[in-house]
Amino acid sequence: MTKTRARVLIQGRVQGVCFRMETQRAAKARQVTGWVRNLADGRVEAVFEGDSADVDSMLQWCETGAPMARVDKVAVERELYTGEFGGFRIAF
Repeated sequence: MTKTRARVLIQGRVQGVCFRMETQRAAKARQVTGWVRNLADGRVEAVFEGDSADVDSMLQWCETGAPMARVDKVAVERELYTGEFGGFRIAF
């Protein structure tokens, strides 16, 4: 299976609603590696690496996100796969 990497910026009500924790849970369930973090401007940023289908599934998940979230916009930038992550973590 083809490996891929995506950097995502998620805008809306995505902080204070367990978005990072739910992203980590969803990524681990899909065996996707990388990280997620809050940004000072209220957005959430994440990097996902893994099998193309699994990363695409995470990108689709980001369109709705955590149960209490309201996602207004998801911006995706494809990057070169590096394989640098051993798991998925919440970054600070």
